[in-house]
Amino acid sequence: MFRNVLLMSAAALAFVPGAAFSQDASAALKRASDAMGAGELKSIRYAGEGTGFTYGQAFKPGTRWPKVNVHSEIRTINYETASMRDEITLSRAEPKGGGGYPPAAQQRNDQFVSADYAWNQAAAGPVPGPRFVTDRVHQLWITPHGALKAAMKNKATLKKGGKGPTAVSFTEPGKFAATVFIGKDGLVERVESRLPDPVLGETTAVTRYSGYRGYGGVKFPSRIRQSQAGFPVLDLAVKEVQPNAPADIQLPDAVRNAAERVTTEKVAEGVWHVAGGSHNSVAIEMKDHLVLVEAPLNDARSGAVFDEVKKLAPGKSIRFVINTHGHFDHAGGLRAAAAEGYTIVTQAGNKAYYERAFATPSKINPDRLAKSGKKAKIRTVGDKLVLSDGSRSVEIRRIAGGAHSDTIVMAYLPKEKLLIEADVFTPLPPNSPPPAQANPNHLTLVANLKRLKLSADKILPLHGRVVPLGDLYAAAKVPMPK
Repeated sequence: MFRNVLLMSAAALAFVPGAAFSQDASAALKRASDAMGAGELKSIRYAGEGTGFTYGQAFKPGTRWPKVNVHSEIRTINYETASMRDEITLSRAEPKGGGGYPPAAQQRNDQFVSADYAWNQAAAGPVPGPRFVTDRVHQLWITPHGALKAAMKNKATLKKGGKGPTAVSFTEPGKFAATVFIGKDGLVERVESRLPDPVLGETTAVTRYSGYRGYGGVKFPSRIRQSQAGFPVLDLAVKEVQPNAPADIQLPDAVRNAAERVTTEKVAEGVWHVAGGSHNSVAIEMKDHLVLVEAPLNDARSGAVFDEVKKLAPGKSIRFVINTHGHFDHAGGLRAAAAEGYTIVTQAGNKAYYERAFATPSKINPDRLAKSGKKAKIRTVGDKLVLSDGSRSVEIRRIAGGAHSDTIVMAYLPKEKLLIEADVFTPLPPNSPPPAQANPNHLTLVANLKRLKLSADKILPLHGRVVPLGDLYAAAKVPMPK
C-alpha cells in the first residue's frame, strides 16, 4: 500500500489524506534529523548522574517507585545493530521498597540488549534476561535520535501539526507504540510511549529532553527526565556526549542459546522446590489439587513452571497460586495464572491494584490473559489464611514491620516445618562467609518468626537454595531460639 502511494502524482496525493499525512510526517522527521544531526549518527555514548526510581518495586501498591541515587550512568548505543549497553552505579536513597540493592553501599549494574536478546553481566559471566528485552528495546529507540530513526523505519504518521510541537506516531511491532513531539527548532522535546508489561498488561512512559547542546554537528540534551506508569523513574544530568563512539556490542553465545530451565527438588513428601532460574517457586500437593507458591517474572517463566509442576502429581491441577508480594518480578506471572483459571491468593492490600492491572488488556503484544478473555479470581489474606485439605495445611502469614514491602506474605507448612519466603532472606552460596553486618530484612524475618511463634527446620527461599533455618540466624547475627 505504502509503495503504491509513492507512485501517485503530486496532484493525486493532495486528495489522499493518509498519504499526505505520511508525507507530512516524513518532512517533519527529516527536518528534525537535519537539526539534530541524526542522519550520520550510527552510534552514541553519553554519561550522566542524577536520580532514579526502581520501577515495579513500590513499598505499597499504587505508590511511587523507591528512589535511588544514580552516581553514574554510561549508555552506549549502536543504532545500526540495535544494541545498547548501560553501565550504572547506584545506591539506595531511601530504605523502603524493593530492588535488590544493598542497604548502605553502591552497586554496579552492567545491562545489555542486542536485537531480541537481553542480558546482565555478572562476575561469573553473562546472565540471560529475556524479561528485560521489551523495556531495553524501548529505551534504545526512544532516545532523541533513536526515536527519529525508529519513526522513519516504521513509517510514522503525523498526529499533530500547526501551533505547538509537531507530533508523529509510530509502532515498533510487538514492542511499543510512541509519539514523538518535535519543537519548532527541530529538536525532540518528548516521547510519549506505551509498552507491554507483565503485571500491568501495558504501561505508559513519558520521556522529556531539554537543554540541548552541540557536539560536532550532533545535538543532544543535557537533561533527561522520564516517568513510567505515572511516577518518575529517571532525572539525569548529562555530562558527556560522544557521537559515533565505538559501540561493538557482541551477543554472547550463552545468551543466544539460552532456554527456559525449570528444575524440581523434592523437599518433603508432596513438596517441591521449583528452581532453575533467578526466581523460584514451591509446589505443594494436596488431596485433590496443587498449590503453587509464586508465579514470577512473566508468561514464559511462569508458563514453564506451570507445565513442570503439573507433571509432579499427575491428575491433579493447580488450584491456588500464592503471591508473596506485589513487586513486579514476583507478580509477573499472575496474569498467566489468571489465564489458566487459577485462584490468586495475595495480601489484601494488593487486591485493588491487581484488579485494575489485570483488567488492562495487553494489545501491543497480547499475553496469555488477553488471549484467554478470562477475568482474574483473587482471594485475599489479611494477617493469616489457612489452606487445608484436612490432612495438610498451608498457612499464609503477613510479614509485618519490614521495609521491603507493606503487603508481603510468607507460607508455612506446620506439619513439615517448612518456611517459604521471598526477598527477606536470600541464602548466600555454599561456604560463603557470613555478611559483615546484618541485613535489616533478615532481622525483620527473625522478628516475625518470633512474633508468630513459627518453628521451622528449613527455609525454601524464592531466590537461592534450600537451607536450614540456622542459616538465617547466622546471617542475621542472632542466636537460634532453643
